[in-house]
Amino acid sequence: MYRFLVRRLLLAVLTMFIVSIVAFFMLRLIPGGIIDLMLADFGYAADRAVLEAQLGLDQPVYTQFFSWFFGLLSGDLGDSLWTSRTVADELSVRYPVTIELAIIALTVSIVVSIPIGILTAVRQDTWVDYALRSTSIGLVALPALWIGTLVVTLPAILWGWAPPLSYVPFTTDPIKNLSVMLLPGIIIGIPLIGGLIRMTRAMMLEVIRQDYIRTAWAKGLQPRTIWYRHAVRNAMIPVVSLLGLQVPFLLGGTVVIELIFNLPGMGQYLLNSLTHRDYVPAQTIVLIFAAGTISINLIVDMLYSYLDPRIRYA
Repeated sequence: MYRFLVRRLLLAVLTMFIVSIVAFFMLRLIPGGIIDLMLADFGYAADRAVLEAQLGLDQPVYTQFFSWFFGLLSGDLGDSLWTSRTVADELSVRYPVTIELAIIALTVSIVVSIPIGILTAVRQDTWVDYALRSTSIGLVALPALWIGTLVVTLPAILWGWAPPLSYVPFTTDPIKNLSVMLLPGIIIGIPLIGGLIRMTRAMMLEVIRQDYIRTAWAKGLQPRTIWYRHAVRNAMIPVVSLLGLQVPFLLGGTVVIELIFNLPGMGQYLLNSLTHRDYVPAQTIVLIFAAGTISINLIVDMLYSYLDPRIRYA
């Protein structure tokens, strides 16, 4: 297992380096650079060369990249080209918002989808199964952007009510914080619920057809024991894998929902940075999202041996 973990960590380092290269150079290919915006739209300076020198953009591109990358390795996330504020200071305020949204979305999706998936397998080919399967298909087809827009606009048009859009930190007022964060978190988790229901149902049906489940029935074990002690644990391995694969979609959902609900998280910061062509914060946030995805998938791989002790890492 230790050899497997070391190999995965080395692969993660290589992946992060490749992501940093892609993020750095792709952002600079967006039409209309930050210099153009500052000169043409905001009049930051009268001379282009002077402004490039002030921002450090007069250096060769590879020099800019290695300066930023080695700064990351030393713990320096860089400074915003637009505001001159350090990225670390901005993220220290914004990352709790995004993490809270992601935790709420994951919790809601797991708590709702896994019991429903088990229920549809236990009640296979009944009206309960048909109704819940149809609902899960509908949930997969509902993007968070569409749901969030409807939730904000329709109640305001029809009933004159709108969800609270003023963020309050959890440490300041937990109740008010949850009143603001719970609805966006649920909206992010809705598209994940449908896929998890279908995967849980499919794997439960596959597991209950195995010989050891038939043996458990023949021995006269209680149905609850058979379902939850013998079937569910083995069925969870592909479900956990799907959870790991959905992390990038979860992070992408936070970007959109933070904009709709005016939440000052990392997603909103990323969108603002892209709008202003503020390269340093944008490429740093992309790298942080990549690191989060890689870390979650590594944790998922480690969970396999817990769910099934027969699994051995070469």
